[in-house]
Amino acid sequence: MAKFDRITCDPAILNGQPTIRGMRLTVRRVIEALVLYPNWDDLRVEYPELDPEDIRQALEFAAQNLDDHVLPLEAA
Repeated sequence: MAKFDRITCDPAILNGQPTIRGMRLTVRRVIEALVLYPNWDDLRVEYPELDPEDIRQALEFAAQNLDDHVLPLEAA
């Protein structure tokens, strides 16, 4: 099991959503930002408060919290 020392959940911050180091920056927002800025250097220009380890842990946290339920997709 991974150690997520940079992921925090505090009911007083964003209703307890998982955030990066207690900042008002959610794991979800980091993942969404990676879609826009797949290059970590570009992402860190937009979010200079992020460290590479913050990004890595956000990705790992998200991956570990995905439901294993398989959704059927129709082929195009």
